[in-house]
Amino acid sequence: MSRKEIDRYEVIKRVIRREINGTEASKLLKLSVRQTRRLKSQVKEKGAKGLIHRSRGRPSNRRLSEKERNRIAVLLHKRYPDFKPTFACEKLRECHKIVHDPKTIRAIQIKEGLWKPRRKKSGANHRSWRPRRSSYGEMEQFDGSYEYWFEDRGSRCCLLAAIDDATGKVTKATFGPHEGVVPVFTFWKEYLEERGKPRSIYLDKFSTYKMNSAVAKENHDLLTQFQRAAEELRIELISANSPQAKGRVERLFQTFQDRLIKEMRLVGVSTEEEGNTFLKTYLPKFNRQFCVEAINPTDLHSKLIQKELTKLPSIFSRQDTRTIQNDFTFSYDNTWYQLTKAQPVTVCKRDKVTVEQRLDDSVRIRLRGKYLAYEILPQRPKKICSKTWVLPKTLKTHRPAANHPWRKRFASQALVLTTAN
Repeated sequence: MSRKEIDRYEVIKRVIRREINGTEASKLLKLSVRQTRRLKSQVKEKGAKGLIHRSRGRPSNRRLSEKERNRIAVLLHKRYPDFKPTFACEKLRECHKIVHDPKTIRAIQIKEGLWKPRRKKSGANHRSWRPRRSSYGEMEQFDGSYEYWFEDRGSRCCLLAAIDDATGKVTKATFGPHEGVVPVFTFWKEYLEERGKPRSIYLDKFSTYKMNSAVAKENHDLLTQFQRAAEELRIELISANSPQAKGRVERLFQTFQDRLIKEMRLVGVSTEEEGNTFLKTYLPKFNRQFCVEAINPTDLHSKLIQKELTKLPSIFSRQDTRTIQNDFTFSYDNTWYQLTKAQPVTVCKRDKVTVEQRLDDSVRIRLRGKYLAYEILPQRPKKICSKTWVLPKTLKTHRPAANHPWRKRFASQALVLTTAN
């Protein structure tokens, strides 16, 4: 008997001994008078056993048949041996039309040794809860996760993902070799072209995103390539002091490491290219299941104007500064460059130019907003004493059109002279 039934038995015995009446007993048991009277008659007839529910110890009328249970167990062992109960329940419903509660699947997994119940966490550190941002596009949480995403079918790679803080919607995710400047620039260039600019990006203090040296802490003008690009685009970068601070993207990777890996296993995805193609169909389905509605329905993404779209290749490029030598050459990435004679802007010796190494590996040299013409030298140039101090701006000669008013004036004078003669 349970503690509740023992307590009821003690109260009913007092009623039988007439120590209390039925009304008082019903108040003590929090039951109706009629129900208390029924329990009293059961105890008189069967004793304490009269309070035990008759279904106790009997198999449920709604239990699964052994045939159905064995069928589910075979599928779990064969196709979903490492799936969690909820995910296994979803795949059974989606792929095999087997519809059951996740608790039922969990019970079968425990019996078959495929799942071990988790122990409750003890005394975890308390962290204050931060409310979601109110609007879609107000803040994107961004990070990368290194994992064997294709298990033994491929090499270890990095999954870059951005999730909206207000809705929990995965706005973009791509597989790449690492979390360096080029993959991150490629990710955000495609993001801005597809959706526009978010108001802010919440990320960690990885070296791609933030200068962490002691010199950088003293000099706030030292920026990483990503910080410089975000500043040009007027996107605020927020650095998290702990993984828990950007918990939404961290939990996303936990979910992906459980679900996405197994989904790709089922369809045989084994390369980064195949994975990126698979994500295009997987993410909409994932978002329909897990994202929520924002408090404010306004989309705060800012669409790029044509001028900004034109400048994107320049903004998302690795930029460095070089000084023009006396012979109008400079070195970059173990290659020597020679500026040609014809230039769109005047170039002087010792001028500092900006070298842009773009995502397509092309190199551009910029000075005062203009791109300079150059040639690549096969070897380092010899030192010479040059008397040329500047490369003047190339001026284009302008020839007036045939119907220009200036030409018409002289043509009319010539006609008058011819007539007079």
